[in-house]
Amino acid sequence: MEVFVPLRPPKVGMYVCGVTVYDRSHVGHARALVTFDVVFRYLQWCGYDVNFVRNFTDVDDKIIARAQQAGISTAELVATNLAAFEEDVRALGCLRPTREPRATEHIPEMIALIEKLIERGLAYVTDGDVYFCVEKFPGYGKLSKRRLEDMIAGARVDVDERKRHPMDFALWKASKPGEPKWPSPWGEGRPGWHIECSAMATKYLGQPFDIHGGGADLVFPHHENEIAQSEGAHGCEFARYWLHNGLVTIGTEKMSKSLGNFMTVAEAVARVGGEALRLFVLGTHYRSPLDFAPERLDDAARALGRLYDTLARADAAGALANATPDSGRMEEFRAAMDDDFNTARALAVLFDTIRELNRVMDEKRTANLSALRSTVRELSAVLGVGSNDPSTVLEEERERHLRSRGVTREYVVAKLGERAEARRRKDFATADSIRDELRNLGIVVEDTAEGTVWKVAR
Repeated sequence: MEVFVPLRPPKVGMYVCGVTVYDRSHVGHARALVTFDVVFRYLQWCGYDVNFVRNFTDVDDKIIARAQQAGISTAELVATNLAAFEEDVRALGCLRPTREPRATEHIPEMIALIEKLIERGLAYVTDGDVYFCVEKFPGYGKLSKRRLEDMIAGARVDVDERKRHPMDFALWKASKPGEPKWPSPWGEGRPGWHIECSAMATKYLGQPFDIHGGGADLVFPHHENEIAQSEGAHGCEFARYWLHNGLVTIGTEKMSKSLGNFMTVAEAVARVGGEALRLFVLGTHYRSPLDFAPERLDDAARALGRLYDTLARADAAGALANATPDSGRMEEFRAAMDDDFNTARALAVLFDTIRELNRVMDEKRTANLSALRSTVRELSAVLGVGSNDPSTVLEEERERHLRSRGVTREYVVAKLGERAEARRRKDFATADSIRDELRNLGIVVEDTAEGTVWKVAR
């Protein structure tokens, strides 16, 4: 644990490795997106002016292979998946970063960085390819705490006899037939994976900058290689603080497309909505592994429904959302978030406030009703859950629930009409039977002073 001290307060520079747009994002990607969205939101809430940069990798071996397999250009594949990504982040309620640079828009910056590394003797050219020489950078391995002599080639590290050391990695790849290519001093080709983040982070944030984030699977080799390139070229620290979210697992295995054990963000959103998926992610500290099961999404959806039920009730009771929040609860929340962004503890503060709000309404107390409602609004805005219109959210929940049970709204309305007629005839056995039938469909019927209403069972 370290105290966060920005280089140039109140300004904060934060770079997060984004997605490689060769396919739809899955729940593992959602974790990184939500995690750093909350970091962004919280730093802003604390009064910092945050320059948040999150990149797109839009040229890559996987993109090329997938486009060739589909018989389309890489540009077409990228455009389709970028549009899908926009849908996913909207559903997750993520704020737009300050900048979202694409790798292919920064080839000149990458070439300039590679040239500098060659000039400093840290890179070498062979047959149109350019490699970084890891033995020439004494600090190699300092982030992942690995010794060079013990390293085994990791993800995306090609075995190539032309390398001076097995761990040397590609900065530039000579072009092959049918692949995207750009001119360079070493011939036509395309950049390696790691160089793009070094070039874009430095361009938009300078060097050093405050925070670099990404998934735990990027520590080695990607982030290790970024450090080597950037510090080797510029002779100073690259990033001051490193944040890595833990992996989403299914059983003991990492969720990944290569293993086929994944649920896309779109599939999760169709099941429970994007806000419930977000709540599921925030329920575990970002650095810990997050074990996934569809049933856990359903649990998060029910918890979210309880939150919105309470907010709808508070709004009906005349609570003011713009009143002064409860200072004690705000301090509890701040303490949780200052503890390495402990969103699990922060959510506990939010739901404790929700429970107290219900108690206040049950007891028909009005003294601190508005303060509690305002507290919920403030905390929700930082976490990105519970900030939407309750009536709209609850209506969307009802629609999803009906679809999942294969029934229509018209069916429910008709059943409620039959029940009302049975009650009018004082045929309470039939009325109770209809209530039980709807209950078996996960629908709760309540008779209130304003009439009969129905909602999803919690």
